Amino acid sequence: MTEITRLDKGPRMSQAVIHGGLVYLAGQVGAPGESVTEQTKAILKNIDELLARAGSDKSRLLSTTIWLQSMNDFAEMNAVWDGWVDPENAPARATGESALATPDYKVEIIVVAALND
Repeated sequence: MTEITRLDKGPRMSQAVIHGGLVYLAGQVGAPGESVTEQTKAILKNIDELLARAGSDKSRLLSTTIWLQSMNDFAEMNAVWDGWVDPENAPARATGESALATPDYKVEIIVVAALND
């Protein structure tokens, strides 16, 4: 049986689940009420930290889903994303507009990555 490891697990969700050579991160959000730029920076920092704890990094990203409260913020979010993502190993990515858990959240990012070899 393949082991399943859960990081920062709670009664509703875990922040990361490791299984079968992959790490799945829960949707990451920044501080409520901050700008799109600041929320995106905080989210990407959280992603870096969770991936490191799981045994992976952004060069191993496979898939990313980005939810924006408004597609009007697409360019602002991408300005931060483009400075962070590994251009040699960019993941498959989808970006959409969605009502998030609270109107104070402007960005939510979900990733799946391969573990380091």
